[in-house]
Amino acid sequence: MLTRRLFLSSAAAAPATLGFASAVAAQEPAFYSDGTAAIRGADPVAYFTENRPVIGSEAFAAQWNDTTWHFASAQNRATFLADPEAHAPQYGGYCAWAVSQGYTASVVPEAWEIVDGKLYLNYSHRIQRRWARDIPGHIAAGDANWPQVLN
Repeated sequence: MLTRRLFLSSAAAAPATLGFASAVAAQEPAFYSDGTAAIRGADPVAYFTENRPVIGSEAFAAQWNDTTWHFASAQNRATFLADPEAHAPQYGGYCAWAVSQGYTASVVPEAWEIVDGKLYLNYSHRIQRRWARDIPGHIAAGDANWPQVLN
């Protein structure tokens, strides 16, 4: 079943090497991937359970929406697969600040925040500080821009 989010294939993620990524003529929104795994291999569930980024393992990998996700444990993988929308990052895993500004950018696992039970990622700590100056405003702008920024 298609959801609001789809993930880029590794071939479509090539522009991310410049720090920016865009969807390749997709009809549905895409999620950012570094070509190996979503969130550069970080376990999305760990942000909620351990309150920090934890790099997952290929041993606990799973596929969801055409990309690979890595998890730190079998339990985290099962938790994610039971409700992926609850743990997947907002705006397709692209930088929340960039989406609020009308474009997409890659992310680093260390620049993150959970707001109202949703995971938001950013391009860098510097950009995250900029995003944090007006989180409600940036979320409202990001919501208004998403998913049109992928076109």
